[in-house]
Amino acid sequence: MRLLLIGFLLISSSALATGECVVLLHGLLRSASSMEEMEQAFIDEGFEVVNVDYPSRDHPVEDLAPLVINKGVGACPDGSTIHFVTHSLGGILVRYYLEHHELSRLGRVVMLAPPNKGSEAVDGLKDFPGYHLLNGPAGMQLGTDENSIPSAMGPVEFEVGIIAGTRTISLILSQLLPNPDDGKVSVERTKVDGVKDFIAVPHSHPFIMQMPIVIK
Repeated sequence: MRLLLIGFLLISSSALATGECVVLLHGLLRSASSMEEMEQAFIDEGFEVVNVDYPSRDHPVEDLAPLVINKGVGACPDGSTIHFVTHSLGGILVRYYLEHHELSRLGRVVMLAPPNKGSEAVDGLKDFPGYHLLNGPAGMQLGTDENSIPSAMGPVEFEVGIIAGTRTISLILSQLLPNPDDGKVSVERTKVDGVKDFIAVPHSHPFIMQMPIVIK
């Protein structure tokens, strides 16, 4: 029994000894459960993981960003390097936070299908009855017009890679978007000045974070 306990402690210590914490941020209208496959993959690799659940429909980006980032960072072990993997709105929250705050322990950021330059789908739908009720104040800020939070932000000044999707399961929304697109945002509008690396994969916006090739 003692040997089993020592073995368990050694395994646990090796996972924590990496000093690397990955904060996962889901997108608009989603929950932490949408990032569970990603979470398990990082755990299997020995990372400390914080899969943040947050009320994406309840607040504007300006309020969500500090709420969400502070929650994730606060759950990481003291002294660890903090990385982010984000889906959609989650990437905008990281950008907004880092444009207004410093994070001395920041490592890398990987954004999945982020509307870094806003989305024409929001432009086309935001005035429809029920859009604001469904998507909340943050959802109203993800277009390309004068109220666009993503478009108003500057280049990224941290190490970031982007994975964009090129396949859609929403033919109606895709009619509002330049091709190629993932059904919610065009590939071109996922990009941002200062990005270190960019990859496009044949997957759709709602499921890109669960695809094995994306997780890998």
